Amino acid sequence: MDHSTAPFTVLVVDDEEEPRKLCADVAEDAGLRARSARTTEEALEILDQVPVDIVVTDLRVPELGGLDLLRRIRQHFPQIAVLVLTQYGTIESAVEATRLGAADFVTKPFHVDDLRAKLDRLVRGLDLERENRVLREELRSRPGFGELVGVSAKMQRVYHLIEKVGPHTCPVLILGESGTGKELVARSIHFSSPRRERPFVPVDCSALVPTLIESELFGYVKGAFTGATQSRHGLLEAAAGGTLFLDEIGDLPVDLQAKLLRALQEREIKPVGSNERVSIDVRVIAATNRDLEDAIRKNQFRQDLFFRLNVVQIKLPPLRERKNDIPMLVNSFLEKFSPPQRPVRGVTEEAMGRLMAYDWPGNVRELENAVERAVALGSGQLLALGDLPTNLQHGIFERRMGMDDLVPLEELERRAIFRALRETGGDKLAAARLLGIGKTTLYRKLKEYEDLKESAN
Repeated sequence: MDHSTAPFTVLVVDDEEEPRKLCADVAEDAGLRARSARTTEEALEILDQVPVDIVVTDLRVPELGGLDLLRRIRQHFPQIAVLVLTQYGTIESAVEATRLGAADFVTKPFHVDDLRAKLDRLVRGLDLERENRVLREELRSRPGFGELVGVSAKMQRVYHLIEKVGPHTCPVLILGESGTGKELVARSIHFSSPRRERPFVPVDCSALVPTLIESELFGYVKGAFTGATQSRHGLLEAAAGGTLFLDEIGDLPVDLQAKLLRALQEREIKPVGSNERVSIDVRVIAATNRDLEDAIRKNQFRQDLFFRLNVVQIKLPPLRERKNDIPMLVNSFLEKFSPPQRPVRGVTEEAMGRLMAYDWPGNVRELENAVERAVALGSGQLLALGDLPTNLQHGIFERRMGMDDLVPLEELERRAIFRALRETGGDKLAAARLLGIGKTTLYRKLKEYEDLKESAN
């Protein structure tokens, strides 16, 4: 077992000396701290005085008994993982213990390898939980921008541009696939600017009815058209002193593009049905998932408007290009969707591996929806593979590895490791998660490949 921080502590509770000592020896051989207790009373005293991560308890321990001890632990120390030792032939008690919250059970007399494997599984879960806790703390303390989450190099460049452009009033064009968080970037720019106290007005150009876009943007006067029973300010005027965010600007009709360009250049608008012009003071941030340069070549977007909006360009990376941000994003969504009465503390290693392997065509929005669904349908404190959407429960990563090629297993394993490292930008911890193996295993394999390379030379 590999622990990047202090080892976990195991408390063994058993009135029989031999199995108690054997459990403690197995725990210590695995790199864990071991404490022992002969009775539930001793165990509860230790739990009150010393931080404990795992309790291994016999069900027939004197005084309260193992099940009552388990109930006490679940009530007062819910973060502790409990492994139950049960006698052969008393499987009903083990099932009851599992129902009460035991993480697993081992039947006595047990094999050392079986106990070691169960402890290893618990430690991996605790490692992941500790990592999730660190990520949540980083998330709270990270000097980010609004709700943007991520520490990858590509996101750091985005933060740098936001920081640089925020204090100015120049237009900004945000490019990126659907679901990458373009509106979050626009809000971050607004709230890091001197205009932060004024309105931020988002407009989805693709959702506006074409015949009403002009009146929505520029406003109208009473009697301008049927149904205009009173005058109304347009969105450009409503955002006075603040920021107008034109999302999906590529879907704006060409005739409206000319009017928008004139309004931006002259800093004034003419409401529909009016002969008077109204001055505007608004910063415009636009965003699109379309290739505007291609749209210009096809006469679907005005080149002069593109130049006017493209003073500063921010390109958001798709999630598949910043996969090492996925664990932090998942934790932020768990905090957002986890109900207080049934908190979800993290994600199992297997589920995280599948989340890391998926290409996320819907980007951060798709990941957010997947986590929200998993939290709603899951029942445990950790989201498991079975809680994820069906399309994520299949071996996506394995299918992408080219498994039809007849190659030796060792070579297939080597390819998988280096592919995972490329997918995660060299992040070994993320690569290990992606492959569903421990960090120690990955480091050992990389060392073997390095040794082979040196011997070949």
